[in-house]
Amino acid sequence: MSFQRVKITDVAEHAGVSVTTVSMVLRNKGRISPATQEKVQRSIELLGYVPNNSAANLRASSSNMVGLILRDITCPFYNEMTAGLSEVLEQHDMMLFLAQCGDDGDRLIKCMQHMMQQGVAGIIFNPVRRLSDEQARLIRDIPVPLVCAARAHYRDEFDSIGPDNAQAARDATQHLIGKGHRHIAYVGGAGDSLSRAERIGGYCTSLMQYGLPFKNDWVVECGRSRKEAAEAVKQLLHAHPKVTAILCHYPETAFGALYGIAQAGRTAGKDMYIGQQVAVVGFDDVPEAELTSPALTFVSSTGREIGRESARRLMARLKDEKLTAERLITKPVLVERHSA
Repeated sequence: MSFQRVKITDVAEHAGVSVTTVSMVLRNKGRISPATQEKVQRSIELLGYVPNNSAANLRASSSNMVGLILRDITCPFYNEMTAGLSEVLEQHDMMLFLAQCGDDGDRLIKCMQHMMQQGVAGIIFNPVRRLSDEQARLIRDIPVPLVCAARAHYRDEFDSIGPDNAQAARDATQHLIGKGHRHIAYVGGAGDSLSRAERIGGYCTSLMQYGLPFKNDWVVECGRSRKEAAEAVKQLLHAHPKVTAILCHYPETAFGALYGIAQAGRTAGKDMYIGQQVAVVGFDDVPEAELTSPALTFVSSTGREIGRESARRLMARLKDEKLTAERLITKPVLVERHSA
């Protein structure tokens, strides 16, 4: 294999380590054991790999690319977040390099490694659930500044920008209580979702504060699709006809709830006439919410502002990598419409 054709990925494969590890050995950065360093150096010598130091130095000092790794590029919240990121980064003549990792820690790390090969100056990423300690260590050792744009509280070793989910749920629940509702349900999300756990915590706190009942049967998991939400809401209202208001975990859950309420023989709205109407409040406002009938009330932790703050934090880290990791929380805003 000629010198010119040997790549850093060839060295990583030969040594049985990640591209990140090879990069850290070449840069003499990070916590790498002597045995691993020796193994990587041996592969470099055997393959004849010659690092392009001038190109690496150029990327490190003047790269205008920032990596963005999203869990789901179709999510409206992340669309808004990306728009906010772009607004700030463009002011600094920076461009986004986009990837999607799903809820897979190994895929997240692989995306980061690929972005490093492309010479990004830093990376903004969405967290994944159930990240192992080893995966967290590999992410910490990525030799470029990192910022986590999270929808719930994340590991303290990373800069984390995200919403106040508990306060958003408190605001939503108290709004419904103020409208006279006493039997309030929560629909949507998965049991292992951190953002859902934080919101349910705020919802429960408000119910307890006002001496209102909390029932496990009124907290319903369901998938993200509108069809699943409609079915979950229909079954909830058939089983528990006293429920007069529903908090919806995703925007899609709120849209689906409108169909489920109709299928249960009731109507959506905030007047509660003859006990037939069911109020609906969603989280993370989207433009489509104004077009439904009735228009949907949302408590919004704006993804756009989270994107802006993530970009600002990354730019600060590019200037000073020794900054202490911070958690920045954005405040929720109630957008009242006709559904509650």
